[in-house]
Amino acid sequence: MDIESIKAQIDADIKNVNSFQALEDFRTRYMGRKGAIAQLTATIPALPPQERGAFGQKVNALKTKLLSLVEEKQKSISSGSLETPKETVDITMPGIAQELGHLHPITQIINEICAIFIRMGFSVVEGPEVETEFNNFTGLNIPLEHPSRDAFDTFYLKGHEKLLLRSHTSPVQVRAMKSRRPPLAIVVPGRVYRPDAVDASHLFMFHQIEGFMVDKGIKFSDLKGILEVFAKGVFGEDISMRFRPHFFPFTEPSAEVDISCIICKGKGCSVCGQKGWLEILGSGMIHPNVFKHVGYNPKVYTGFAFGMGIERIAMLKYGINDIRAFFENDLRFLKQF
Repeated sequence: MDIESIKAQIDADIKNVNSFQALEDFRTRYMGRKGAIAQLTATIPALPPQERGAFGQKVNALKTKLLSLVEEKQKSISSGSLETPKETVDITMPGIAQELGHLHPITQIINEICAIFIRMGFSVVEGPEVETEFNNFTGLNIPLEHPSRDAFDTFYLKGHEKLLLRSHTSPVQVRAMKSRRPPLAIVVPGRVYRPDAVDASHLFMFHQIEGFMVDKGIKFSDLKGILEVFAKGVFGEDISMRFRPHFFPFTEPSAEVDISCIICKGKGCSVCGQKGWLEILGSGMIHPNVFKHVGYNPKVYTGFAFGMGIERIAMLKYGINDIRAFFENDLRFLKQF
């Protein structure tokens, strides 16, 4: 390419630039990624070694000239000496309001719950959604013959029989205890996956929060106190709470936790099935076998764990009767929160 002919063309073209758009087109034509300067630079490696230095200096001088021309023309246009605006903006006209988004109700509930536990000294930890079979089952004292380990009840990854989509957030309990030493006080929010048939109360993907505390001398009464603070923080100070004996492989003793119905105040209604109570979570003292799997001495340390479905908490708190509403992206529903 002939540098002199490009210079002449530049001098001719710059005279016709009288607007910012024309100036941008000019700059792109000569200084863009595929512009004249870039093409000149690309020819340098093909030149004889003794000519490259001089040619490169000419290209740099041309680039400097272009920058100067663009800057001068920009000042001229900005001052109004070249361009008369073809359109004016009526600043008195009403503007177009920008709609602001907000956090999804599930995210709001997660943040609210985590904030309650953070105030009690807990840390928030997250873990991977693709887990090992050991962390999801074995490390949590769930035996091989347990129904949840069946291929019909868990999303196993094709070609990786030991990997799966976690069915609860409890695997992070195993991960955290393997990598840290007591005392521990941790809550784990996140998505979980189970091949459930979709209906008003079930989805194949939903959210949970796992919480656990481990140290010397942790008692069941500590669990009760912690959960009472949580329940009253979410549902209000006037609720009552009760524990019912239950079975979970990873806790012993285990308990389901209920609160008095927030609709009927414990008198009985359609929401609570006339029982006056609403189930909110499962809990218990961490099983000694879980401690053995993570290398803790169960004779030295004790701890408790609990887990809850976030969608269920949100449904109870806001009086929602269909879990699918959270994920249908209906703005009429989401804007209420």
